[in-house]
Amino acid sequence: MSLDPALRSRIETLLQSNRVVLFMKGDPTAPQCGFSAKASGALNALLPQGYAHVDVLADPDIREGIKAYGEWPTIPQLYIDAQLVGGSDIIEQMAASGELHSALGLPAPDRSPPKLSITPAAAQMLRDAVANAGADYAVQLEVDARHNVRLQLAPIDANAVAVEVEGVRVQTDWINARRADGVSIDWADDERGRGLVITNPNAPPAVRAIVPADARERVRAGSLRLVDVRPPDERAIAQVELAFDTFDHGTSALETLPKDTPLAFLCHHGGRSAQAAEHFRQLGYREVYNVEGGIDAWADLDGAIAKY
Repeated sequence: MSLDPALRSRIETLLQSNRVVLFMKGDPTAPQCGFSAKASGALNALLPQGYAHVDVLADPDIREGIKAYGEWPTIPQLYIDAQLVGGSDIIEQMAASGELHSALGLPAPDRSPPKLSITPAAAQMLRDAVANAGADYAVQLEVDARHNVRLQLAPIDANAVAVEVEGVRVQTDWINARRADGVSIDWADDERGRGLVITNPNAPPAVRAIVPADARERVRAGSLRLVDVRPPDERAIAQVELAFDTFDHGTSALETLPKDTPLAFLCHHGGRSAQAAEHFRQLGYREVYNVEGGIDAWADLDGAIAKY
């Protein structure tokens, strides 16, 4: 397709104003397709301070125009120094090989194997699984940006970052290797169920419960930030007589807070606030609470609720 001159100018201004630009579906914190998630995941690991990105779902003209501009038919697309690098597969390949580091002017990646521990019972199960799959298979380890660990069988990759533990070859890439340092793998056949039990010490601590009285004391002392996730119409019925944040204008402002900010989430009974708390825990916040009993429990505190 021919590219409208005004649209071409918009694209060129974007590329000239930013050394690194990723055209993607969604944004780096909430990609809207698997390919965009992979591309932004690689860049997030390399450029934690951020980079320019364009959500093509929010701009149909750019979505079609960037395909014509670079003569590349798919999204995502990465540009460095106004030059097209490629899409998701190319970005992943370059990140794994270290070529993307060079293109960005970064040091070569740390390709040292992760420090893993595998119990004898888990190792036996994994060795059996590999033997059933074939001699040319290994255990593939992946750890996403939220520290969730996944194991699967995959063909042996001679270029992978690999380590052998208890006779089990575990392979990954440099991004996952650092996220996996300290991971332990056990085998359970008890009240927890039957299967592998994987512990990742790099994951943020679990959401903790906090009673309204303790939450109120800490908010007053300035050592806790309270977030009421209920919509305005619910808060109009009853709300705490303390400073608090809301989701009225989305979550982006709160998501830019330092990861060591203590956060407590409040709703009517505790269900919606638990979901919100888990979302922030998975974003990496290390001290996250859910207010037990919600606004109903808070109402039992003397002078704690303003009603309208």
